[in-house]
Amino acid sequence: MMFKKRILAASIAAILPCHFAHAGAAAEPQVVLVSAPKLAAPAEIAVGGDSAGLLRNVPGMSLYGAGGVSSLPAMHGLADDRLRIQVDGMDLISACANHMNPPLSYIDPSAVGAVDVIGGIVPVSAGGDSIGATIRVESKAPQFAAPGQRLLKGQAGAFYRGNGNARGANLSATAASDTFSATYTGASVESGNYKAGAAFKPAGVVPGTNSHLAGDEVGSTRYQAINQSLALALRDADHLLELKLGLQHIPYQDYPNQRMDMTDNQSEQANLSYKGRYEWGVLSGRAYHEHTRHQMNFGADKLFWYGAAANVPGMPMDTEGHNGGAQIKADIAVSARDTLRVGADYQRYRLDDWWAPSGGGMAPNTFWNIRDGKRDRFDLFAEWEANWNAQWLSLIGLRAASVDMNTGPVQGYNNTMGNYLADSSAFNARDRARRDRNLDLSALTRYTPGAGSAYEFGYSRKTRSPNLYERYSWSTGGMAMNMINFAGDGNGYVGDPGLRPEVAHTLSATADWHDAERDSWGVKVTPYYSYVRDYVDARCLGGCGPAKFVFLRFANQNARLYGIDVAGRLPLARSAEYGSLTGSAVLAYVNGKNVTSGGRLYNIMPLNAKLALEHSAGGWTNTAELQVVDAKNEVSEVRNELKTGGYSLFNLRSSYAWKRTRIDVGVENLFDRFYNYPLGGAYVGQGRTMSQTGVPYGVPVPGAGRSVHAGVTVKF
Repeated sequence: MMFKKRILAASIAAILPCHFAHAGAAAEPQVVLVSAPKLAAPAEIAVGGDSAGLLRNVPGMSLYGAGGVSSLPAMHGLADDRLRIQVDGMDLISACANHMNPPLSYIDPSAVGAVDVIGGIVPVSAGGDSIGATIRVESKAPQFAAPGQRLLKGQAGAFYRGNGNARGANLSATAASDTFSATYTGASVESGNYKAGAAFKPAGVVPGTNSHLAGDEVGSTRYQAINQSLALALRDADHLLELKLGLQHIPYQDYPNQRMDMTDNQSEQANLSYKGRYEWGVLSGRAYHEHTRHQMNFGADKLFWYGAAANVPGMPMDTEGHNGGAQIKADIAVSARDTLRVGADYQRYRLDDWWAPSGGGMAPNTFWNIRDGKRDRFDLFAEWEANWNAQWLSLIGLRAASVDMNTGPVQGYNNTMGNYLADSSAFNARDRARRDRNLDLSALTRYTPGAGSAYEFGYSRKTRSPNLYERYSWSTGGMAMNMINFAGDGNGYVGDPGLRPEVAHTLSATADWHDAERDSWGVKVTPYYSYVRDYVDARCLGGCGPAKFVFLRFANQNARLYGIDVAGRLPLARSAEYGSLTGSAVLAYVNGKNVTSGGRLYNIMPLNAKLALEHSAGGWTNTAELQVVDAKNEVSEVRNELKTGGYSLFNLRSSYAWKRTRIDVGVENLFDRFYNYPLGGAYVGQGRTMSQTGVPYGVPVPGAGRSVHAGVTVKF
C-alpha cells in the first residue's frame, strides 16, 4: 500500500497511512514516503549526522550499530547489501572491508527531502540485486520562481547533543528563475565518545595508548563528517533536467564493534538525471559516477604501536572504488486500465583494497586484499499494472540480470607468515571470473472494497549476487581475517569464489483499516514469510568453540524468515483551546533461522514496540515516547553472537515553530537506563584489537545513556 509520513521522530504517529500521489508508482506496495517538512524536524537533531536514523520509526525497520554516521538499515531481518539503497537514484556501494561507508552515509539528514521505503513485495521496477526492501533517499527537490520572477532563499540550522558533546550545523541556499534553479547544501557534524547509562568495564588508561576511558564511556564512537552538494536544474512545462555534484569528507569515524577505525574517507559524486512527460507516458533516465578513497587504521582508543619493541606503526588499510551507472525507464499508458513499465539498469564497479607494509610481520610487500576487483551488472525489466476497476488492481513484473565479477592476482605481506604464500598461490591459480544469470519476478494484487479499508497480497522472487569481499577475500591468516567483517561481531572472515547468488521467495500480505479521509485513525497489519536459497551465512574455518571470537568462511546455506508488523494511530482528544492529542503504536517481530544448520540467523531484532502520545497546539508539538525491546535469546551459534537483555526507554521531545524559526529540544533515555542494543554487535572499541584474543569476548556494545539535545533552524 501507499502511505505518507513526515520525518518526525518525535511521533510514531507520523508513520500511519495517509494517501499520496506519486507519478509512475501508483501500484508500489507497502510504501512509506517520508517527506521532509519546511523546517528541520526533531529527528534530524536526535540522529545527529546519521541519515539511517530517520528510518527508525518505519514498521519492521531496525538499524545495525556501526559508526556515528554509518548505521545500516535492516528490514524484516535483512540488511546491508541485501537491501537496495539508493541516494538520489544512485546505487552506491560500500568500498570497505568493514562496510564503513554505506550508501546513507553520503547524505546528511538535513539534506534529505524524501525517502521511499518499499517493504514486503518489491516491484521489479524498484528492485534489483537485492533480496529485501528498497530504500530510496532523495535530496530536496529543486525550487523554481513564479513565471517572470526571481527566487533567492535559504536555510541555516545548528544542533547540540549532550551525550558525546555532539554538534552540527547545516546551510542551504537557492537562487532560481522560473526555468533554472541552483542550490548549495552543506553540513558538518562531529562528536566525541558517547557514554552508556552505567559503567560496563574498568576505567583507566587504555594500555599502550594515551586514551583514558571512563567506565561508562563507549570507546571508539567519535566521528566527524562534512557533506557538500551543488544541484543545478532546468525545466520547461514537461521536462526536468538535473545535475547534482557532491563532495564528502570524513576525517575520522571510529567503530566500537570493528577492530579498525576509519581514518579518512573522501568521495566525489556526479549525477545527471532527466524526467519528461509525453503523450504516451513518462520517460526518465540517469547517469552517475562516484569515486571513493577510503583509509583505515587504529584510532585513539585502540593500540597503534605493535611488535616486541612497540615500533610497528599500526596497520594502514586503503581502498579506492569507482562506481558508475546508468538507468532508463519508461512508464507507458497503454490504455485507461493498463500501464506498462520497461527499463534497464547498468552498473560498473571497480575496487582496489591494499594494505601498505608497516614493519614487523606486515612487511616487506604490500598486502593486496582485492586487486583490480570488478563487478558489472546489467538488468532489463518489464512490469504490467492493471486497474481492473475501482476495487481491484494487479501488478506483475519480470527482471533479468547479468552480474559479471572478477579480480586480479593477490599477494601477502611476505611468503613466510600467515599462510600467505599457500593461500595467494591457490587463489591466483584458480579461475576467478564469475557470471551470474539472475531472475526476479513479482506478482501483487490489491483489493479496496471501500474508503475505509484495503487488502494486499503478493509473491516475489528476488536475487542478489555476492559482493566482492564475500567472493574474493582470500587470506586464512588470523590477522587478515579479522580485517574482513561486515557484521560487527568481532570475528574474522574469508571469502569463497564459489559462492552462488542468494534467491529469496517471499509471501506478504497487508490489511489496512482507516478512516475515509486517511487523516485520523488507522491500523495496518503486515505478516510476511521469506525462504532464501543459498543465503550467504558462515561456517567454521577451524578451531571454533564457545565463548570466544572465531574464524569463519562465507558459505551458501538456506534460511527462512517470518514476522509481522503492526502500526496504529488514534486521535484521543481535540479542542480549539488545547489542541489535539494523538496516540500511536508500532510493533515488530521477526524470526530468522538457518534451515541448513538449524541455527539462528545473526542480528535478528527481538520483539519490540513503540508507544507515543503527541500533543499539538498552535506552533507547539510535544511528544512522550516509550520504547520497549524484548531480550535477545535466539542468537547465531556459529558466530558466538552475544545475548542481550530486555529494556525500556522513555523519550521526551518538544518543538516550537513560528514565522521563519523553529526550536527543538528533547531528552533521549530520560531515566539514563543502561542497556545493550540487540544489533550493536560485540565491543572491540579499545585495546589490542589487531589480535583476535587481544580484546575480551562477551561484552556487547551498550546503548547511549541519557542525552539532552537542542537545535534551531532559521529560514531566510
